[in-house]
Amino acid sequence: MTSTEAEFTSIEICAGAGGQAIGLHAAGFKHLALVEIDKHAAATLRQNIDAHEDWSWEKENCLLLDGDVKGFRPLKAVQKDGRPLETRELDLLAGGVPCPPFSHAGKQLGKDDERDLFPEMIRLVEELRPRAVMIENVRGIMDPKFSNYRDQIAAAFQGGTYYAEDGRLVETRGLGYTVCKWGLLEASDFGVPQLRPRAILVAIRNDVLKDVKYEWPTPTHEEPVSVAEALADTMRARYEAFYDGPRGDAARAAYDRWLRKATERDQELKGKGGGIAPTLVGGSKKHGGADLGPSRAKAAWKQLGVSGLGVANDIETCKEKGSEDRDLFGPDGPMLTVEQAAIIQGFPQKWIFDGGKTAQYRQVGNAFPPPVAEAVGRSIADVLRAARERDAQQS
Repeated sequence: MTSTEAEFTSIEICAGAGGQAIGLHAAGFKHLALVEIDKHAAATLRQNIDAHEDWSWEKENCLLLDGDVKGFRPLKAVQKDGRPLETRELDLLAGGVPCPPFSHAGKQLGKDDERDLFPEMIRLVEELRPRAVMIENVRGIMDPKFSNYRDQIAAAFQGGTYYAEDGRLVETRGLGYTVCKWGLLEASDFGVPQLRPRAILVAIRNDVLKDVKYEWPTPTHEEPVSVAEALADTMRARYEAFYDGPRGDAARAAYDRWLRKATERDQELKGKGGGIAPTLVGGSKKHGGADLGPSRAKAAWKQLGVSGLGVANDIETCKEKGSEDRDLFGPDGPMLTVEQAAIIQGFPQKWIFDGGKTAQYRQVGNAFPPPVAEAVGRSIADVLRAARERDAQQS
């Protein structure tokens, strides 16, 4: 396989700042299209594809659609090998469809929420008939109140029955897929220093799956990566900017105080999840500036020596604006920068985020952790590879 070829191709909707795209890319998928409605997140994707050499295939072949997925017509818009993409040709359709319809913060309106994009995902499956489908959402969609909606979605893929709103039992033939798994994965099991359970649906087209067994990802880390371990280097760098000045002693003491508190919390919770972060929350555009979540999350951050009352400026902006009293020397400890929040979410440190600080933080807080996406992507790639080898032997 040459560098201009893709072993497996994917299209992703609701791509956000690229958390899922990064993970799937690492798992061997090359993106034919990334669809994202938020202008800052779309610009983030564009900047990173342009900036990083290992994304050169996408730079030449990926459609970046800055717009609503409801208007996305892939068989007209997407090119593969210089021609329109054809039905049944795509390897993977993926998407982290919006979480608010199923999150407690979003009032769990489910399919009655205008932000529910499961119907759009099913429309795209029907148009594209990809070999595999991966859908990510919040843990809330697994709540009992959504059991009938889950039945409806599963039936759309593989056939079966579900109850309509008027109480009728509806039977459907489905689209010819097997829902191999619809379950929860905990991000901290995959090296992400955060409590972040995600609900993942994996479906494989029946003619691809046949006798191949799908294997759900197993944890890559026996012990979680702690906040102290994950942020030690970047936190030291932020304080070191003041080591040679009049606040040098205070900066050294503040860094030591943070590290000690975060480490003690990790030791206190050994065997009980470790000193990992609470779930980052991106929030919505309807609300004000960024912070690290509700009061319970802020209390958990305080136990890790971090103030959750806002998001800090980066090192250069902090020095320019003189915001160190707020950012670094507050009574509850330092606030996190966007870069540090991205580390907590599992992003590579080289990833660039577009927009102002609040827009950047929201992209990070709403993301799917790349290491989890990579684990799921590898589990799907294993099936696709085994199916390809089987079919080659039989031909």
